[in-house]
Amino acid sequence: MFLHTHPYAPFLFESATKLIVGTLPPPRFTTGDLKDGDVDFCYGSRDGQLWPILDKIFDLNLKYEASDFAVAQRKAFLMQRKIGICDIVSSAQRDKIDASDLGMQNIKLRNILGFLQDYPNVDTLLFTGGNSKNGPEYFFRKHLKESGLRLEVVSDVVPRIHEFMLPSGNDEISKIKPARIVKTVSLTAPSGAANRAVGSLEMYKQMKIKNPEFNTLDFRVLQYQDFF
Repeated sequence: MFLHTHPYAPFLFESATKLIVGTLPPPRFTTGDLKDGDVDFCYGSRDGQLWPILDKIFDLNLKYEASDFAVAQRKAFLMQRKIGICDIVSSAQRDKIDASDLGMQNIKLRNILGFLQDYPNVDTLLFTGGNSKNGPEYFFRKHLKESGLRLEVVSDVVPRIHEFMLPSGNDEISKIKPARIVKTVSLTAPSGAANRAVGSLEMYKQMKIKNPEFNTLDFRVLQYQDFF
């Protein structure tokens, strides 16, 4: 069994108001065997689309290379936009060394609720995927259930939006600091594997008919720009 551990600590800071929440980067980020075009940072896979999407929305002129400069570009953008990153999976075991969420076993989760209590300005979680098995929303729902909490539907149209009431902490703190509402947004996953699902969406089909040049990256850009 391959022990797939998350290679990056959560990227958190006091002024953050949003958190990107995914699962794990590809196993090569754990072993350090990066490919040309990979960036040694969260969502740095050359095959992933999160940074190309944000690059296109904000015209960031990002570098896609294993350099300190490429990492610094991304961190500066996140700080400026008050966006943190806290993937929910700490580690998992795999029979097959690949990036499939479904292939994860003996999964250990990070305490996202604990991080939310430590960073009280965060009011939105941006899931890089939905409620399919072993996706970020799926794990977060399990995480909430263990604490006696649950998501309430705000909008059931893709990207689905929910909210939940986050307790402030222990009983003594709760007397001083009230609970707060945290919103969650389940974005279409920024991965090539999700392109088939995007292609099956009626909204995407209609846009493709109107503009044959329209592609799955363009679709995500339109979706993501409302939440970043």
